[in-house]
Order: sequence, then structure tokens, then C-alpha cells
Amino acid sequence: QLLDSMDLERERGITIKLNAVQLKYNAKNGEIYTFHLIDTPGHVDFTYEVSRSLAACEGAILVVDAAQGIEAQTLANVYLALDNDLEILPVINKINLPAADPERVRAKVEDVIGLDASEAVLASAKAGIGIQDILEQIVEKVPAPQGDPDAPLQALIFDSVYDAYKGVIISIGIVNGTVKAGDKIKMMATGAEFEVIEVGVHTPKSIPQAELTVGDVGYLTASIKNVQDTRVGDTVTFAGSHAATEPLPGYRKLNPMVYCGL
Repeated sequence: QLLDSMDLERERGITIKLNAVQLKYNAKNGEIYTFHLIDTPGHVDFTYEVSRSLAACEGAILVVDAAQGIEAQTLANVYLALDNDLEILPVINKINLPAADPERVRAKVEDVIGLDASEAVLASAKAGIGIQDILEQIVEKVPAPQGDPDAPLQALIFDSVYDAYKGVIISIGIVNGTVKAGDKIKMMATGAEFEVIEVGVHTPKSIPQAELTVGDVGYLTASIKNVQDTRVGDTVTFAGSHAATEPLPGYRKLNPMVYCGL
């Protein structure tokens, strides 16, 4: 609910728009880990919100309702995660509900989806149950990013929003390289070039950073006036001789759609 900022999201209690957030976690092993989490909608109408986010991740938390069990969109999202070779962590949520049957749902996850649910965390987001167990599983099972911070920049655009003062703010996941204010960048699909003004992360407040490097999920501003120059799924690289030779795979042009019921 903290990340659901749209009025309709708060009214209906659902997630419509993806949101990225950085979280620092002190694990039981004594290490401090930086998690970059993307909250995506579960409803089937917003599937592309999920698929474009998965390309910027190494793992996915599959949240299944302990009362309702597996739904059609659950399967659709699992297949998207598998296509992206992600480590999937099943979590059975809402175990505090009177109708909750966690063991039945655990068996369904194994039978229908084919995931090993023997270590699935039993949780209740509302009651705060199982949250630390989920974070510990992320530490143990989700691999760290494997990119090269010294390589030419390759950053995936997975979202963008227009701001009247800053222009287009793009949400990016850094696969290779490092980007900071003052760098000259290019959008590989459109060829548009800009100079970076600010980079940062969401906590969920926007916090400027000195740089973004491999594994970071954050935002970038560069006085971009036209949203068409920053297409979702495009690759951001350096302008000039330090540009990456190949864009990141999986780009497809997004067709905006508006549905109207009459």
C-alpha cells in the first residue's frame, strides 16, 4: 500500500502501476544487502507492467493468496518469470484469514505450477508475519547481478513518467556499466542523445545518487522533452565511441491502448 500512489489503487486495494524501491537489509549473517524491489500488478490486464519489469530482475517473489489459491494470472506471471530465467520464491500470503488453507495452496503450487513449495514462506502482509523470512530467502536464493561495471553502459528502460519541471523521468535497471550526471547518453532504438542531469533511486522517495552501477534500479533525468524518445524496453548506452554495440534483448514496441465500454 505504501507504493500504491494512484487514487484508484488505494480505493480498490490493488496495484495498477509498477513501482520500484530500494531497500537496505541487515541479514542474519551480519551482512548489509541492498535490494532493488519492483512492485508489479497481479491482475491479468496489466501483464506488460510485469513482463517489462522482469527483464530488470534476477528473481521474483510469487505471492499466492492462502484462501483463493492459484488464479489464471498467477500462471501467466509464472511463465513470464520462467521465460526470463528468474529464481522464483513462492510466498503464501494472507494466512491470517479465516478461510486460509496454506497446506492446500502449497500442494496446488507444486501440482499446478511445478515449483517446489516445501520452503514457501507462510506470510501475512497485513499482520507482518513472515516478512523477515522472505527477506532471508532473497539473500539465500536470489543471485547477485552478474554485469561488468566497467563495460559500456547498457541500461534497460522499464518505465517512464513526465514531470513538468524535469521532463521525462525514466526508470532503468543497469545491466552493464555505470552512469552519472554529466554523461552523454543515447537511446538505442530511437538514436536520441542527451546529457544526464540527475540519477537516483526510489526509497520510495526519489533520492539523488552520485552514480548508478550494475544491479541498481533507479531513475535518470536528462531534460528529455518528448516521451517518444524514451521507449519502454529500449536500451540506454553512452553516446559516441563508448557506446555498447548491441542493445539488450527482448525489446518490443509498446502499443498504448485505451479501452472504452459503451
